[in-house]
Amino acid sequence: MFLYNRVSKKELRKKVAAETFKRITLSFYRYVYIENPVKLRDELFAYWQSLNVLGRIYVANEGINAQLSVPESNFKAFIENIHQNPLFAEVPFKYAIEDDNKSFFALIMKVKKKIVADGLKDNAFDTENTGQRLDALTFHKMVDEPNTVVVDMRNNYESEVGRFYNAICPDVKTFREELPKVLDILEDKIDKNILLYCTGGIRCEKASAWLKHNGYENVFQLDGGIIQYVHQVKKEGLQSKFIGKNFVFDERLSERVTEDVLSKCHCCGEVSERQINCSYEPCHTLHIQCEKCSEDRKGCCGDECLDKYNQVVAAL
Repeated sequence: MFLYNRVSKKELRKKVAAETFKRITLSFYRYVYIENPVKLRDELFAYWQSLNVLGRIYVANEGINAQLSVPESNFKAFIENIHQNPLFAEVPFKYAIEDDNKSFFALIMKVKKKIVADGLKDNAFDTENTGQRLDALTFHKMVDEPNTVVVDMRNNYESEVGRFYNAICPDVKTFREELPKVLDILEDKIDKNILLYCTGGIRCEKASAWLKHNGYENVFQLDGGIIQYVHQVKKEGLQSKFIGKNFVFDERLSERVTEDVLSKCHCCGEVSERQINCSYEPCHTLHIQCEKCSEDRKGCCGDECLDKYNQVVAAL
């Protein structure tokens, strides 16, 4: 058995498009010491491949971070396999807000130095000394309290299309940029209640420990992230204080939460939430571009990339 993909992306897309069964999109993570991440990666890959699981999974000494698409018929076996492993016993799962059966087209599993790249040296701070976890309803109530500061621990292209309405959204492209940036932003707010949120909780867990390491005591994190929050407020019939779309790192790119459109086309400034990657492959930058600008600029993010794209096309 090969422990990696040997089929082209085009063929994989065709295969998923032809499926007639239902899939379940979910995610989970756990910070836990993994002595041999390569061995674990290969074991998981072999079994999950036999279940026709698709997704993107990172394994490291510090734990696992997984986004997955599992055939409904194999879901019970998948869950049992996870929970049988002492490292992942009772690990909670987050289920997609919207699911079109096409979140992933391949099973990609990589061994990384860290499951969340923070740019810090190993053992730079105690990652187990995290902030207090808040369930969705408690977080929902606390976001409006006067002594509260809400911080989005995601990248700018995520918060651009959806966020809690009163959140501070650092203008950064990576998590490693965000940690020092947040310290600067919160410099005069050390006595405030700091509420952190991200997609599923994995970044907030590390960020809350980083803030506590730097002297912040009243640090809280949204347990289960935006995904769990949206499920819970819908269940309770509450109006979501997260508005717009929840960005996700798979083929869907986002999940609709409310009808609010928060972003604008990067080219013309018109209201738009249409996210695409730049057509000029060496760039491939994710950007927001309305359909008209996309047609005019052939999907390129700017004039420089459009010129290079035209040169490549002309040379074919």
